[in-house]
Amino acid sequence: MRNSFLKNNTFLGALLTLVLLISCSSSDGGGNSDSGIIPSNLVVTPEIVGQSVENPNGDGSGVVKFTINATNATSYKITFGDGNVQNSTTGVITYTYKTSGSYSYIVNVTAYNGTNAISTSVTITVNVTTAPVWADEFDSNGAPNSSRWGYDIGTGSGGWGNNEAQYYTNRSDNVKVENGYLKIITKKEDFQGSKYTSARLKTQGKFSIKYGKIEIRAKLPAGGGTWPALWMLGDNIGTAGWPACGEIDIMEHTGNNLNKILGTLHYSGRSGGNADSSSKTISNATTEFHVYSIDWRADSIKFYVDNQLFKNFTNTSSLPFNQKFFLIMNCAMGGNLGGAIDPNFVSSTFEIDYVRVYN
Repeated sequence: MRNSFLKNNTFLGALLTLVLLISCSSSDGGGNSDSGIIPSNLVVTPEIVGQSVENPNGDGSGVVKFTINATNATSYKITFGDGNVQNSTTGVITYTYKTSGSYSYIVNVTAYNGTNAISTSVTITVNVTTAPVWADEFDSNGAPNSSRWGYDIGTGSGGWGNNEAQYYTNRSDNVKVENGYLKIITKKEDFQGSKYTSARLKTQGKFSIKYGKIEIRAKLPAGGGTWPALWMLGDNIGTAGWPACGEIDIMEHTGNNLNKILGTLHYSGRSGGNADSSSKTISNATTEFHVYSIDWRADSIKFYVDNQLFKNFTNTSSLPFNQKFFLIMNCAMGGNLGGAIDPNFVSSTFEIDYVRVYN
């Protein structure tokens, strides 16, 4: 018994010594990457590619080269200010901003040594030049280009849901390209049971886009009851229906409210008379050309006339404005918005100089 007791004590002693050695080894930092050294002297140097006296915000490519240095740093985290984050062990990073236009970004940089860290930030302004992705300059006389435009024909089940008075056709009497302009001609005439004719062109099934800048230069038709519009619908209108598909009205105008330009959004809960709408009053809407445009992004939709902002809508992921939309151009007569038609109205022309879409 005594020998067994001594043997057992010897074994337990050796085991205890091993445990103590392991514990001492662990407490010496072998199991912890934190060395206790805090980085210092963090410096962030951005180089905007193409920056010059003439182009202080770069050459439009959106490319920025970042050089980051910190004493005792082993890694870096860079938050670029546009929602994107990147890690680096070298501190040399080339990043491309993609939002078109000139925008300022706060770039946050953290330098690490283990769990020890220091941070700093720099503000940069970067220019990204828009690139055209689709356009029609209307430079060939005759019918509109059939590879770009289709038509809605008829009365749309009694006035396209708005009690409108016109019948839409694709006849040259109502739509044609002439001398560099697309002309949508609205006429007073008896046709297929309607008292007026006009045209409604669309890119549905031919072109659609998700986000971008859409720019249209146009001179609007005159006359009480005219209701020209430059607008967009979601590609999923066939399955989701309206207003769930979303509607973006880049420009609407009525002859009964001369020179008042409307920018409007329709979606579930905000449609018809409850739509989200703003207006801007301009001069000579029916006698001079103006540029109507939107800048459509994941977080906003901005409406402009002649590059003057008049509506800034906050877009969110819960709204339908985060899918592809197609373009529509038309002139209605009367209806819920167009109002009373001047009994002396004979005809009027909606002229479009160009439609340009940028990324």
